[in-house]
Amino acid sequence: MPTIKLPDGKSLSFSRKITGFEIAKKISKSLSKQALIMSVDNQLKDLDHLIENDCSIKIFTSKDSEGLETIRHDTAHILAMAVQELFPGTQVTIGPVIENGFYYDFARKESFTQEDLNKIEIKMKEIVDRNEPTFKEVWKRNKAISHFKDKGEIYKAKIIEDIPESEDVSIYFHGKWNDLCRGPHLSSTGKIGKYFKLTKVSGAYWRGDSNNEMLQRIYGTSWSNQKDLDDYLKRIEEAEKRDHRKLGKEMDLFHFREDSPGSVFWHEKGWNLFQKLINYMRAKQKRAGYKEINTPEILDKSLWEKSGHWEKFGEHMYTSTTPDEKVFAIKPMNCPGCVQVFNQGLKSYRDLPLRMSEFGKVHRYEPSGSLHGLLRVRAFTQDDAHIFCTEDQITNECLSITNLILEIYKDLGFTNVLLQFSDRPKKRVGDDKIWDRAESALLKAIKQSKLKYEINKGEGAFYGPKIDFVLRDSIERDWQCGTLQVDLNLPGRLGASFVDKDGSKKIPVMLHRALFGSLERFIGILIEHYSGKLPFWINPLQAMVIPVSDEFDSYAKQVNEKVKNVGINCEVDLKNHNLNYKIREHSLSKIPLLLICGKKEVDSNTVTIRRLDSNKQENMELKIFLKKFAALNKAPLN
Repeated sequence: MPTIKLPDGKSLSFSRKITGFEIAKKISKSLSKQALIMSVDNQLKDLDHLIENDCSIKIFTSKDSEGLETIRHDTAHILAMAVQELFPGTQVTIGPVIENGFYYDFARKESFTQEDLNKIEIKMKEIVDRNEPTFKEVWKRNKAISHFKDKGEIYKAKIIEDIPESEDVSIYFHGKWNDLCRGPHLSSTGKIGKYFKLTKVSGAYWRGDSNNEMLQRIYGTSWSNQKDLDDYLKRIEEAEKRDHRKLGKEMDLFHFREDSPGSVFWHEKGWNLFQKLINYMRAKQKRAGYKEINTPEILDKSLWEKSGHWEKFGEHMYTSTTPDEKVFAIKPMNCPGCVQVFNQGLKSYRDLPLRMSEFGKVHRYEPSGSLHGLLRVRAFTQDDAHIFCTEDQITNECLSITNLILEIYKDLGFTNVLLQFSDRPKKRVGDDKIWDRAESALLKAIKQSKLKYEINKGEGAFYGPKIDFVLRDSIERDWQCGTLQVDLNLPGRLGASFVDKDGSKKIPVMLHRALFGSLERFIGILIEHYSGKLPFWINPLQAMVIPVSDEFDSYAKQVNEKVKNVGINCEVDLKNHNLNYKIREHSLSKIPLLLICGKKEVDSNTVTIRRLDSNKQENMELKIFLKKFAALNKAPLN
């Protein structure tokens, strides 16, 4: 006699065991047609799962994120099923859901081609039309190993061998085809729909280890309707046009080399952009009461052991052993070094809050396959700050930091920002009472800000809860950039203290704060957000003076000097190319202003302005131009 509690608070009682299908039908006929999966006491289940006891349930449709994710999971299975029908002998490995889609890794001697992807898509749609029933069987671990070995699925058998022998495994069938999977899944292949597209194929090492064999990874996207699929494919097409690696080359900003994988070789213009951002943030932080410091890039291993980073991040740290057998590590983050600065000299409660900022270069080992231009590197600059304060000051400091981060994002053109609150992870340092206080103070600050936020359970840093700032760019992509973390553990581990009002020694709270996170990554995001057409005040090369012919080179040089003297980054193009060639070349480089100089301009002491992405030209008196654009060149610091 299970009693089922629904999300609206109502309850349904049944005289026998009941499935999700039956519950959906009992609620409404339309829901029974749209239902895809359900949750039982917050655990996702198939709709044919049999409910025996009282519980709370929720039915999910394609309008819910849980429903859409399941559609994508099923589509990944159907991809693998189609591949094996078309290319017998291909082995399957793993096929998870990812943001906006899915992928599946295959072991096959021949390379998949674009023509193959087209064939696979057609076969997938045939499988959808067949409406094969989907169901789950629970097997003993050893039976599953034997089953997949007998099929020649060596990789799948290896995955199951890593599961404890005492555990059973779930096998999902789509018709006769089957795969190891936890589920849940839809009730049939027909439920998936045909709103999917295979997007690309790439190489991927087995289990992400470059020492293992190379597999082939097929990526795809799947949606609940044609409009959403079309919109996404348009965004992908636009994203390819905006790829910062392509634009970085066209704009002559940076490049990468295998001599130092994951490290940026900045060119003059790229480094100019980098420094403009740092100078802007430096000015904002100074106004907000921060004191800038700098700490060593190499520190003794013992410090990282005390801080807890060695245990958590040791495998991602670059180390070196000196002739006297001391082990040093290149810092993967700035926090321990900053604590050492705080520890110099006696600190009083009157010194708090003490805000220390640092543009610190850090190094982290990332697998070569995960590196992606500026967006995923091994060496990067964190715009870090650490605020030492009392517990009573946490909420106000968090509010101030939040306001500063949002103000900076707005200045740079990002106004759609979501806050994500992450509480304690399973692997952490410190006792639960400390975590209770930290989480309470941070959540209080979020609520007082009255900003939109969501909760990520168990995703906090190993030393404290955090807020992540997720900004949405001009083509509706989300990027996690800034972060704010409350740490009641690390200061004590590294011996930080202050003298309180009563003369006793207390351990300060430490707030970890980053505005962009990584300057390199943020520059990549910024380039793609603006499609290379950066705001005038941070553009690394803002104007190019172009003489119509060499007869006007002298005047062009004078204009160039006067423009540079008012603080605008400007160059003059004296190369022996025709005017139209120069205009095309510098437009491709995304230079905002082209200043044309010919006879008319010389005679009237003017310049003819051609703006990026405009065929219109404007003639302006030189002194008026200098005054107008010098004003536009000021960073928005108010």
